[in-house]
Amino acid sequence: MYIGSTDSRGLMHCLWEIIDNSVDEALAGHGSTIEIVLYADGSVEVRDRARGIPVDIEPRTGLSGVEVVFTKLHAGGKFGSGSYSASGGLHGVGASVVNALSERLDVEVDRGGKTWAMSFHRGEPGEFAGPTPDSAFTPFEKSSTLRVVGKAAKGVTGTRIRYWADRQIFTRDATFSLEDLQQRARQTAFLVPGLSITITDQRDPEAPLTTEYRFDGGISEFADFLAPDAAVTDTWRLQGTGTFTETVPVLQASGAMVPTELERSCEVDVAVRWGTGYETTLRSFVNIIATPKGGTHQQGFEAGLMKVIRAQVEQNARRLKVGNDKLDKDDIMAGLTVVLTVRLPEPQFEGQTKEVLGTPAVRQIVSTVVARELAARFSSSKRDDKAQTSLLLDKVVAEMKARISARAHKETQRRKNALESSSLPAKLVDCRSNDVADSELFIVEGDSALGTAKLARNSEYQALLPIRGKILNVQKASISDMLSNAECASIIQVIGAGSGRSFDISTARYGKVILMSDADVDGAHIRTLLLTLFFRYMRPLIEEGRVFAAVPPLHRVVVKHPGSKPNETLYTYSEAELHGLLNKLTKAGRTWQEPIQRYKGLGEMDAEQLATTTMDRAGRTLRRVRVQDAESAASVFELLMGNDVAPRREFLIESSDRLARERIDA
Repeated sequence: MYIGSTDSRGLMHCLWEIIDNSVDEALAGHGSTIEIVLYADGSVEVRDRARGIPVDIEPRTGLSGVEVVFTKLHAGGKFGSGSYSASGGLHGVGASVVNALSERLDVEVDRGGKTWAMSFHRGEPGEFAGPTPDSAFTPFEKSSTLRVVGKAAKGVTGTRIRYWADRQIFTRDATFSLEDLQQRARQTAFLVPGLSITITDQRDPEAPLTTEYRFDGGISEFADFLAPDAAVTDTWRLQGTGTFTETVPVLQASGAMVPTELERSCEVDVAVRWGTGYETTLRSFVNIIATPKGGTHQQGFEAGLMKVIRAQVEQNARRLKVGNDKLDKDDIMAGLTVVLTVRLPEPQFEGQTKEVLGTPAVRQIVSTVVARELAARFSSSKRDDKAQTSLLLDKVVAEMKARISARAHKETQRRKNALESSSLPAKLVDCRSNDVADSELFIVEGDSALGTAKLARNSEYQALLPIRGKILNVQKASISDMLSNAECASIIQVIGAGSGRSFDISTARYGKVILMSDADVDGAHIRTLLLTLFFRYMRPLIEEGRVFAAVPPLHRVVVKHPGSKPNETLYTYSEAELHGLLNKLTKAGRTWQEPIQRYKGLGEMDAEQLATTTMDRAGRTLRRVRVQDAESAASVFELLMGNDVAPRREFLIESSDRLARERIDA
């Protein structure tokens, strides 16, 4: 119920709950460093230099503050107008839930010039005889003891929590994901400017890894980090505050929970930035906790945004030549990068994992703030604001017109069959089959390779489309430049599913798209340019695993046989594989014909060789192109293929020492 699952996702959720408690202290202005250590024995430790958990006796329970926090639900400072005006924990139950799900949990607190300590076994306080979770445990019987284990320097406060997850509850393969932890730490450092978060992974004693995150630019810097495209506008900050009232249960001195009406304050802070692309990147947060499935704050943002943009388009309808067409939400959201944060005490979530904000009043507050601040930007007299808002309206209207045109085109276009192939590019050599799942489109490099491929293919299900040399680098080019490029337009037309936002994979004409280029540097460059086109404008094909790279051989070795026995032909795909084969043949006393043929291109193969090695399903090798992490892939594509030269130059200089001279194909 509280953590969502008992696999790695639930394990990470427990860790985030402990981290969030330290972040709450930083948000309240106490402490600016958090350290997270992953140990080889499966435990994890979180350290901070905040105020430290209270060690005094809590009068209503007679227990120390440490024991109350780790054993009592809804007893933390974040409940009932306590210590935090805004927090991200599990409604005050996070620490106690993590404790209950831990085979062992040790907590140390620096406070009042002393270091206090307490241990728990599956949520029960007591003492362990040794340092490991399987050490003998003695629970406290009559009363608990908060031990003093040392002295703390004057003015030094903080908390250290180390726990071992209970393997009777979590699945055997549940592990802490360093990548997820780093992503969450980076995100939190963006959301809390000035907070330093350090992650140390000691699970591999021979190669410990330490990473530190600290960003002073806040969510504006976060939006710039997330943005996948070139900017149309600067990053705008929309900020404001609203109040509302709600009835919540408050713990009374008698121990009873009494419904009480409280006035709440909600702080709204949004960073927005429009770019030249069509993808939307929206990250929403409540008290620095991500809400990936949105909620009332996201609904309010979209409502305020739609209200202002639609009003501005109507006011400028004559200049923009809008006519009677109506803006859609997707038109406005295209190319938009948003970091939306709200801070309020005791937010209501739909489900304990906090993926959807449910507090109703937040919707109107966010909508009002966004509409007011965005309208002020459009009415600004500053030259930059006027220029950027004008460009934004032009982009939004262009997206609307593109959507309407694509819909009209989609309604009239049907999948081409063999009888309709005349409307397709003349250079396409189509297949006879109408079975999409079984058909294959080979994009081949050059007319010479096309001639051989025609003879090598199976015309029943294999189609061929030749391209001339290196196509346009679409990472640098605009959409209009891409569509006006003959090679790019031909590829999009032949596949038949559109491009960009209008791409519909269900109308694709082929089940597989196979990139067949030469096995040299130029071939690799052409393949990279083609993959850039698919990644930016036909990404669903890659995501569904329908894009492949053919693997043609680099060498042809004819092994001699004595007597009348026919010679044997072997193919190798790299220099290392060739040397390994020749050494193997030499040891076996075999000989081969000299010189060994090295293919400089697909056109040097005859039809039988090309079919056997590259096109025939029985003997070919294909590399499936996958995008496991779209954001990482996008950043690599931008680095290697984008407009900004300086980062690419730095990357080449820094990576030059890792390049072996013998790998240069010259």
